Amino acid sequence: MQNPEMIRLSFFIGVLVLCGIWECLTPRKQLTQHKLYRWLNNLGLVAFNSLCLTLLMPILAIEAAFYAQNHQIGLLNQFPGIADLYKLIIAVILLDLAIYLQHLVFHRVPVLWRLHRMHHSDQDIDVTTGSRFHPIEIILSMWIKIGLIIALGVSPLAILVFEIILNASAMFNHSNAYLPLKLDHWLRKVVVTPDMHRVHHSVITKETHSNFGFFLSVWDRLFSTYRAQPELGHDKVKIGIPAFQTALEQRIDKMLLQPFRNEHSK
Repeated sequence: MQNPEMIRLSFFIGVLVLCGIWECLTPRKQLTQHKLYRWLNNLGLVAFNSLCLTLLMPILAIEAAFYAQNHQIGLLNQFPGIADLYKLIIAVILLDLAIYLQHLVFHRVPVLWRLHRMHHSDQDIDVTTGSRFHPIEIILSMWIKIGLIIALGVSPLAILVFEIILNASAMFNHSNAYLPLKLDHWLRKVVVTPDMHRVHHSVITKETHSNFGFFLSVWDRLFSTYRAQPELGHDKVKIGIPAFQTALEQRIDKMLLQPFRNEHSK
């Protein structure tokens, strides 16, 4: 496999540009914050997180997959009779389930929620919100992913495909773009759509703690965490975290400090 990081970066930039154009041409909801200001800070955070992973992680997902493959360890490597394509599909489905469960846990456990709520403190939701996560959450998530890759015996190709799907679907379902309602109705039976995920970013608590899926929508239906629409409708739903509703909170230094601040501290 030639340069998987460049492949991932190419897909990331491509989907970011396409979704950015889509939401500019057909916006779903009127924005409340300055778009350029948010984009510079959100994408600046993406660059900072990439640097943190490079400097602080001794191994990343793709290296873990090569390790599992070279040593033939993990669940999927114990079944040599299963075709590689089927193993890839099984791996993507199991990893997507794991991401759903991880997302649920980060909402349920208070100390983890303090990290994850930075993702929710964006006061608008658009394509850049899909990559807006605290670096500590990113590092914890990487260790969880590495453990799953080795335990399941996920191949390097499968992890590359999964990471491309995960990044692309996160940008797609965070996009502030209009999807025809009939298409949304049918599409969300399989994958998470922007309208489905926008509910998850509502300031209303029962909506914040629903619709945890990133790629496949089946997990929310299966585990009864699915909520079809926001209570106030998509035009009026308020996005964000009540504790962090000033424009200053969108600045990268403020975002990085949010997990360590109480609701009323500045």
